[in-house]
Amino acid sequence: MALILNIETSTTNCSISLAKDGNVLASSEKNEGYSHAENLASMVEDLLSKHKLDRKELDAICVGKGPGSFTGLRIGVSFAKGLSFGLGIPLISIGSLEILLEQAMAEEPKYDLYVPTIDARRMEIYCAMFDAERRPIHGVQAKVVEEGSFQEFIGESSCLIFGDNATKLRGLVKDDVRLWDVFPSARSMCALGEQFFKDKIFEDTAYFEPYYLKDFRVGAPKKLL
Repeated sequence: MALILNIETSTTNCSISLAKDGNVLASSEKNEGYSHAENLASMVEDLLSKHKLDRKELDAICVGKGPGSFTGLRIGVSFAKGLSFGLGIPLISIGSLEILLEQAMAEEPKYDLYVPTIDARRMEIYCAMFDAERRPIHGVQAKVVEEGSFQEFIGESSCLIFGDNATKLRGLVKDDVRLWDVFPSARSMCALGEQFFKDKIFEDTAYFEPYYLKDFRVGAPKKLL
């Protein structure tokens, strides 16, 4: 039974929400490139003010921990840590790919396999794979995508690949794999944040850092002609 501020800044989308008892009370998003430093504080103040709430009424801060944009994550996590420390309330973190998974399972609950992705650069992505029961097929990894990517896992299963630039995989995966461009949203953090709060799964505010996941797995080099 908590009032939690959720913050998600792993992509160009700066997203916040207020959750009461695990349900969305209010939310705000701005997708203006990596301008989170300019927008985040005012977005939070505006949202609280709109609902006649004070920071001191918050029970916890929940932040998307990555992987994703180094700049976006650093800004979001630093802001969340500052609020947590200043207010003396717990800090909760949720993986940004898990946040995407929550969105997809709520909006598209009809696939055998779910592959949340966050764009990195060129043909590189951060990704994971889950079955329809949210069980991991493979964990979070950094991957260079190429023709036939994920085919060994997909086989004949129906599959949704989704994230902030999922359509860049077009032509590299089977035609019947659906590609869906969608940004991680703080609205999808509410239920998980409430559960973590109940279970007292908190971060150490002083030492918590974003999950950057820097290393990429590169495919075998192609023969030169």
